Amino acid sequence: MWKPVALKYKTDSSWLEGVPVSNLCSFEPGLIMSALTVIILILYFVIDTFAVQGRTWVAECTPIYIQYFVKFFIIGVTVLVVAVPEGLPLAVTISLAYSVKKMMKDNNLVRHLDACETMGNATAICSDKTGTLTMNRMTVVQAYVGDTHYRKVPEPEAIKAETLEVMVNSIAINSAYTTKILTECALLGLVLELKRDYQPIRDEVPEEKLYKVYTFNSSRKSMSTVLKNPDGGFRMYSKGASEIVLRKCSYILDTQGQPRIFKPKDRDEMVRKVIEPMACDGLRTICVAYRDFPADAGEPNWDNENDILNDLTCIVVVGIEDPVRPEVPEAITKCQRAGITVRMVTGDNINTARAIATKCGILLPGEDFLCMEGKEFNQQIRNDQGEVEQERLDKVWPKLRVLARSSPTDKHTLVKGIIDSTVGETRQVVAVTGDGTNDGPALKKADVGFAMGIAGTDVAKEASDIILTDDNFTSIVKAVMWGRNVYDSISKFLQFQLTVNVVAVIVAFTGACITQDSPLKAVQMLWVNLIMDTLASLALATEPPTESLLLRRPYGRNKPLISRTMMKNILGHAVYQLVIIFTLLFAGESIFDIDSGRNAPLHAPPSEHYTIVFNVFVMMQLFNEINARKIHGERNVFEGIYKNPIFCSVVLGTFVLQIIIVQFGGKPFSCTALTIDQWLWCVFIGVGELLWGQFLKEAGHGTTKEDIHEEHMTEGADEIDHAEMEMRRGQILWFRGLNRIQTQMDVVYTFQTGQAPVPGALRRQPSVVSQHNDATAAKTLSSPTHMGLSPSSSLTNSAGAPPPAAAASSSAAGNSDARPPCIKVVNAFRSSLYAGLESPESRSSIHSFMAHPEFVPQSEEEARIPTIEETGDEIDLLPSASSGAGGGGEPPSAFPHSCESSI
Repeated sequence: MWKPVALKYKTDSSWLEGVPVSNLCSFEPGLIMSALTVIILILYFVIDTFAVQGRTWVAECTPIYIQYFVKFFIIGVTVLVVAVPEGLPLAVTISLAYSVKKMMKDNNLVRHLDACETMGNATAICSDKTGTLTMNRMTVVQAYVGDTHYRKVPEPEAIKAETLEVMVNSIAINSAYTTKILTECALLGLVLELKRDYQPIRDEVPEEKLYKVYTFNSSRKSMSTVLKNPDGGFRMYSKGASEIVLRKCSYILDTQGQPRIFKPKDRDEMVRKVIEPMACDGLRTICVAYRDFPADAGEPNWDNENDILNDLTCIVVVGIEDPVRPEVPEAITKCQRAGITVRMVTGDNINTARAIATKCGILLPGEDFLCMEGKEFNQQIRNDQGEVEQERLDKVWPKLRVLARSSPTDKHTLVKGIIDSTVGETRQVVAVTGDGTNDGPALKKADVGFAMGIAGTDVAKEASDIILTDDNFTSIVKAVMWGRNVYDSISKFLQFQLTVNVVAVIVAFTGACITQDSPLKAVQMLWVNLIMDTLASLALATEPPTESLLLRRPYGRNKPLISRTMMKNILGHAVYQLVIIFTLLFAGESIFDIDSGRNAPLHAPPSEHYTIVFNVFVMMQLFNEINARKIHGERNVFEGIYKNPIFCSVVLGTFVLQIIIVQFGGKPFSCTALTIDQWLWCVFIGVGELLWGQFLKEAGHGTTKEDIHEEHMTEGADEIDHAEMEMRRGQILWFRGLNRIQTQMDVVYTFQTGQAPVPGALRRQPSVVSQHNDATAAKTLSSPTHMGLSPSSSLTNSAGAPPPAAAASSSAAGNSDARPPCIKVVNAFRSSLYAGLESPESRSSIHSFMAHPEFVPQSEEEARIPTIEETGDEIDLLPSASSGAGGGGEPPSAFPHSCESSI
């Protein structure tokens, strides 16, 4: 009656776009079932009335026959209404609308509704650095001026007056007069820290007197302003990325404030000793420079930027700090735990970007990753014609974590390449952050585009799907939580509704075919349909998200809506409800000592029998709605229930309305009032749904809360199904238990026969450690100075020395091919003992089953081990044999330890 569908995203983007929600569940099966019900009812009535009873069509009875046919038609329509889960579109809409409203409180302004759900399955986030990962509060903390590297802002007296004057003028004039650019704000803050004021300079040189301005852009990475001097010459002030501006500097101001030649080797040394240490501290380095154009040379060609922006004189190189937001490292850790790869795309120096990425947790120790600049990135992904090749890009992006000195075009290329890649099993779902006008194409191309609400431009906001009103990366993590919560809310609703569908349709169809009347009347069915559609969608689609949603990987684009665990719950609860309903339908009158409601006349009054059936059915749905809150096998279905007042209100409201319908509904609802005892039995059977749900989880080895984190992080798992994971663990524990029983039976057999233990059907493969220790034990025990043991000999005498008989036995065994029984017993136990000592993982938890040796079946030609029944009499003799040997009557389990101590 339903068709599980695969999720899709944006251009492919969202399953809400790719597949109409109304088509998620097929209409045809319900129509077929409805038509089949009507046909069977009519045929049953016609055959029974006119063939079996032999009646003839009498004109006076025609109205009665028509009433029967109308009744059958109403039953068919009722089956059709219940069979089609038309409440799914409502559940989707409510879930999305509720999530969008709540996301506003988490600083996410959703512009496109489908972006909310798409973000839940994001696998990659390409984030800006400034303002998103950092606090966007820039301050100058280091400076290199006058051949001196100051680790903090120097005092004004430490800088030569001439140098200070030209530096202040350059910063004051070569910055936007109404700037909101934080880098320029940091430089203006430096002027104030140097106890100078930039406003008088700007008053003296207003914007109207600026002769030429080269604005900042991503290609030149610098900004320059030209002033005309009174003598007819020109002075140009420049600032920009330090390594780029320094390459255009031919001079630098020395300690006396005089220009001196700045050679390439001086520049390389400065980069090595000043810029790189600043960048490694996570500082953004900015170089401030100037150039004079003499009047006698005439006015230069301002359009030739290569000549204009050259032969500069370096004034100062500053290091600007933009601290990482304190909450960002934890947020990135959550993303990585959730299977989302975070990449930093920034225009900063690669060393600065690497340092910030390390502080944020994007770069992890021991991880194989790539950090590269935009220039190198383009060289690796483009061919000789300058075209991007997907094959080349596929070799770069999986390991790429930091892209520095990148342009908006590089960001768009990266995003498009990741989306179009076919490297993984499923297509990557990419989210991108951006704040500038040039980020528009990347934001539009991404599956989910995040624009900055504070620093973002209007173009970026228009191109985005979600606007971060606080420009904070942690808000992206909250968007992931809400997106995954939307998916889970829809899955919860599906699990609940399909259970009701299966049961209601089978009950209506089977009951109608057997009794010629549906146990659930039309109005009752409509009430049930209201419960499972409108009220259930309102209750289950408004569940708040929890941190546990970030403990699993994205579901993937091809995962069906109905998982194995959900299918198990749907069928399991349907079986329970059908057994209860049919038991009450065909035996309820005897159980409750009431009149039967089956085969009632056409206009018979409501019966207690069918009222109990209807009431029990609704009670089971009511308590199964609580079961539907957990779809991943969690046992505690009440966890966090009080955090959702809508759910509590719906459940309590439904219960109250059910009481009113049953007690006061009367003929319109085909109900008659029930007694207190009958109500208590109905509620008790409904509570049984909760117990049955626990049984279903236990049958699949459900998951405790403490195990969720480990299971969610299973590498390569497309779906986190706790019941399935626990079932695999249970199989391993079964093997281990069988192996230990095998070992104990080996000991019994060795004591009784003195022969080597016969291998059983399953044998633990001896590890390297156990084989080594077995060999050591064999050499040691074969020595005449150590004991051997037969079933009639003792381990040690009261003084701790081996008895003579044991020594003789050991000596004889050393000259024969057969090893003494003690060695066989020790070997039988050692494989079990040393398997637990081989690795720390095997000792830390019994659930670390992957660390244990394999279990392999032995050859069928080998002898079979005696069964418990065959050796039952021999087991009873073991304590007496042990005590008779003078060993203190210790049980056989103490034997290996005693033997090892003598070794």
